[in-house]
Amino acid sequence: MVPRDTRTGYVLEQMILPSLSHGGYSYEIQVNIGQRLGGGRHVVDVLAEDSAGNKIIISLKWQQVSGTAEQKVPFEAMCLAETILAGDNDYQKAYLVLGGAGWKLRDFYTGGGLDRHLRYSDLVDIVTLEEFIAIANQGNL
Repeated sequence: MVPRDTRTGYVLEQMILPSLSHGGYSYEIQVNIGQRLGGGRHVVDVLAEDSAGNKIIISLKWQQVSGTAEQKVPFEAMCLAETILAGDNDYQKAYLVLGGAGWKLRDFYTGGGLDRHLRYSDLVDIVTLEEFIAIANQGNL
């Protein structure tokens, strides 16, 4: 059995960094933001900060072909919301960015399909890669 290529996350990370810079954000990559729901370290792909000091969490999911990233989206959204609610590091918002063409549920997720199931859906925006780049480029995270 051929091992899965897990380097796609790094490629996605490298795709969004120029838009953050252009939008005036400073950033760190692969940041431990605390504990996940149920335990374990919660490392996010990017932690951005605007000129006013507002911190924005960015989690990236790449789905090149049909697979398990699809099922991870709701749990990641819950973990991101919980981190913001905890208030330990004064995070303002989180973005869950979905890249790649292998998503069956991408329109559902990015169209607000989880909103009625997640109490704090206003804290986490689930967006496509293209949407995120446009928002970040304009400095509107």
